[in-house]
Amino acid sequence: MGLAMSYSIIKNHKGHITVESLEGKGTTFCLYIPASAKSLPRDFPKAIDKVESKGRILFMDDEKMIRDVTGALLTHMGYEVSCVSDGIEVIELYQKAREENKSFSCVILDLTIPGGMGGKRTMQKLLELDPKIKVIISSGYGNDPLIQDFQKYGFKGAITKPYKIEELIDTLQRTIK
Repeated sequence: MGLAMSYSIIKNHKGHITVESLEGKGTTFCLYIPASAKSLPRDFPKAIDKVESKGRILFMDDEKMIRDVTGALLTHMGYEVSCVSDGIEVIELYQKAREENKSFSCVILDLTIPGGMGGKRTMQKLLELDPKIKVIISSGYGNDPLIQDFQKYGFKGAITKPYKIEELIDTLQRTIK
């Protein structure tokens, strides 16, 4: 998991991270997360069961774990989901879906894809293909100017990682309308 995402998750749980590094020896990260008195849920939150979700979602994230978990969540919500790891795959799948008359209801793009085409550049290409496309930008960097002013770049919604299920549901429903 990326350090920025780790920091965001830890910070959201009122914890902190320390780091020690010795040249030629290695680096040690210590994660401190407060214990919770709450019991863990045994299944998906009930909010998901109340959602009537239909449509096709194209989801892009460079981290396989995030693709797998989010893909399973969206599928559980009732969406047909295609998950990819970078913008080139998004463009290819989006074009193919349009050619087959099986358009996506919404696309969710990760802002930063190390070594690949990230959300901003992918969005530019998607707008050339379909100016009416519905795209949500996603990032672990909630204070990124693009996330703060997403509409300026053509996005219909923005969501920060780690995803809160209720926020994901709400953002999708507002975007797909």
